[in-house]
Amino acid sequence: MPALGRRSASESASVPSPARTRDALYQAVTDRIVAELEAGRFPWVQPWGRAAAAIGLPRNALSGRAYSGINILLLWGAVIADHHPTQGWLTFRQALGAGGCVRKGEKGVTVVYADRFVPEAEKERARDTGEDARPVAFLKRFTLFNTAQCDGLPAALTIAMPPRPECRAIPAAEALIAASGADFRIGGARAYYQPAEDYVRVPPQPAFREPINYYRTALHELGHWTGHGSRLARDQSGPFGSGRYAREELCAELTSAFLCAALGIVPTVRHADYLAGWLDVLRSDARAIFRAASQASKAADYLLALSAPADPELPPPD
Repeated sequence: MPALGRRSASESASVPSPARTRDALYQAVTDRIVAELEAGRFPWVQPWGRAAAAIGLPRNALSGRAYSGINILLLWGAVIADHHPTQGWLTFRQALGAGGCVRKGEKGVTVVYADRFVPEAEKERARDTGEDARPVAFLKRFTLFNTAQCDGLPAALTIAMPPRPECRAIPAAEALIAASGADFRIGGARAYYQPAEDYVRVPPQPAFREPINYYRTALHELGHWTGHGSRLARDQSGPFGSGRYAREELCAELTSAFLCAALGIVPTVRHADYLAGWLDVLRSDARAIFRAASQASKAADYLLALSAPADPELPPPD
């Protein structure tokens, strides 16, 4: 997928965006993803066989923290398009702080950070009226450079991980399924999540033409499982063919892709027949892909945390 935007090493870092710029940014990203889907390409299923980098989640090379949400798709697109050999990324200042520098003329990838804050005037209004303070949403843009675009970095920041060989049994995936605690049933001819009874059913591995698809499918259905009211509580009430149904399927697709990347499995599209529904959703709501990617990151993080609890000493994400 083409990167959202490229900025040179000399351009300024992130600044808060006004509402109009924020809306334009949502629309720009959505337009690019819609164009990819219309061309029959799925941005979360990149042609990894032609990539220089091994499959994995893009990470900050200094902190080791994985980027999330829409930024995964943006950075994956740049890794493929520019043949970067690693999934490691740094800001211009981080590269300098690590003892290196971004090479002159290199173009970075614009990524986004969404959050909310309460202005001082709103805090005062809330104190005066006794009402709750109303937070204001903001979208911050900043530029990242792949470690391969930098010179002088410590070797530890530039080492590319070797690709993971495919095998019939993937212990990390098996461990994640087991650690989820889901009612995971193997058998039958269909894969699905049953929300009313809160269980996942997946055909046995020999039923899949490619054995690796057993794991890709299992992770998709576990993505749905995270949306149950007792867990991440997503709206799963949409009937087949509805916009809500398409949104949930898109979330599960992205969850599977993110989990596959985290486990070293090349992701594929499990439900390409939902493409028309996804396009309808994205064309009608410029923020839908941001929302789906954010929900998918939360779902993937939820499952990964169950199988490997996060280190409490890990620094906050950049």
